[in-house]
Parts: sequence; structure tokens; C-alpha cells
Amino acid sequence: MEAYSKEFRRDVLRACDEGGGTREVALKFSVSESWVRRIKQERRETGKVAPLTTRNRTPQWRAIEDDIRRVVKEQPDLTLEELKAELGTELSRTTLCRALQAMKLTLKKRF
Repeated sequence: MEAYSKEFRRDVLRACDEGGGTREVALKFSVSESWVRRIKQERRETGKVAPLTTRNRTPQWRAIEDDIRRVVKEQPDLTLEELKAELGTELSRTTLCRALQAMKLTLKKRF
């Protein structure tokens, strides 16, 4: 799903500023009422109208990246479950799999 353009958001906010109620504006622009409330809140709290284009989130596995590299280098034949146990982490196997893919590391065992 693509974010609505800055211009579209401005048009929606302008309609709100001109006295249009949330429901009325949502119907006029064919958007949800919750989205109209959300962009009004974003403008009120941050002063910004443009949509957020990037996420500033660091994956949880980054905190143990060096440990993952070390363990995989020392024991490349581990399964994901064994890697999880060796690291002593609560991260899921899926998260560890994504971490290995991002680091371009592979394990020799598949199951």
C-alpha cells in the first residue's frame, strides 16, 4: 500500500480546517475516518503534513549480530533451533533466519 501524497493530505486537512467533520471529509475523499483523525493528530503533534517515508526501526537481532557470526563460524552445521539454544536468545527461528539472510550467512543443515 502506497502512502497518500503530501498534496492529497493537504487537501484533506484543508477540508477539515474549513469546518468539515471527520466523517464528512472521509466520505468526500473516500478514506477512512481513522486515517483523517490520524493525519490531523500527526499535524497537531509534529507540525508535519508529509507521510513518513522510512521506518527507523532496528531489528532485534542486531544486538547479538557479532554472537551470531561467531557461532555460525564455529559451528556452521547447526539448525536454527540449535543456533537459538547456543545463543541463549528468545528470538524466534524466523527472526534468526532473517538475520542470517541479511548477514548473508548460511547454515549447512536445513532441518
